[in-house]
Amino acid sequence: MRCGLVAVVGAPNAGKSTLVNALAGTKVTIVSPKPQTTRFRIRAVVMEGRSQVVLVDTPGIFAPRRRLDRAMVNAAWTGAQDADLTLLLVDARAGLKEDVRTILDGLAKSRRPLMLALTKADLIPRERLLPLAKELNDILPFRETFMVSALKGDGLDRLRQALGAAMPEGPWLFPEDDLSDLPQRMLAAEIVREQVLRQTHEEVPHHATVETEQWEERKDGSARIEVTIYVSRASQKAILIGDKGARIKEIGQRARSELEKLLERRIHLFLNVKERAGWDEERGRLRALGLDDPG
Repeated sequence: MRCGLVAVVGAPNAGKSTLVNALAGTKVTIVSPKPQTTRFRIRAVVMEGRSQVVLVDTPGIFAPRRRLDRAMVNAAWTGAQDADLTLLLVDARAGLKEDVRTILDGLAKSRRPLMLALTKADLIPRERLLPLAKELNDILPFRETFMVSALKGDGLDRLRQALGAAMPEGPWLFPEDDLSDLPQRMLAAEIVREQVLRQTHEEVPHHATVETEQWEERKDGSARIEVTIYVSRASQKAILIGDKGARIKEIGQRARSELEKLLERRIHLFLNVKERAGWDEERGRLRALGLDDPG
């Protein structure tokens, strides 16, 4: 038996959550086209033969400004330090940008084994992939390099096999049929936040946080869930609610449908929107998100 933690790190929008979901074979972390979608570490369990690979989906590493930003970047680096192996994801289309160089500098100080995956590899010609892979390996030598497309499944089998073989010998951390360590209350909040990210624009997505306030199990096997969306300003609250409540109704309907699919039972979902200025600077709010306050 083998088991280990693999920290999946990279710049925002490198495709970390999409890859983690693809390797896990199911949705364990939310995805959106907007950067900084993932806010805290989520562990996904992938079985590869007799190896249990625990993928740690980390927030994107970027230049932080708010207390929330600092906590997210701290979560990413802590995830890399705690893991048995670090898998760096680089968007093949974006190439070697400054944010990637910053991450490479940070990883150079780590003594953990490193692997590299060029993501979205189906979107650029192969003759551009090899020079990029060489350029990255010249800066920081990686144990192995992979070229993958999470959406098409290209290169995933080889990556999964390599991760399984790289895990140290030891007992599994989770039961074989576990998919993630994300509690259902946090899953509900994250699925709602995914719809906020997908259905709103401008400043709203990154100034909103979502918490499950109440979870009631019903006798018929269904669950009644109350979720609150906190925003920083009244204008953001108005955008979220929409004309005659149309947008918040759509967010609720899509989130409920997704939760019913994931939890395989009926869900009664109720959403509230509240204004809470400065929530992203509150230590208590960060702890509720599962983040450590780096100060």
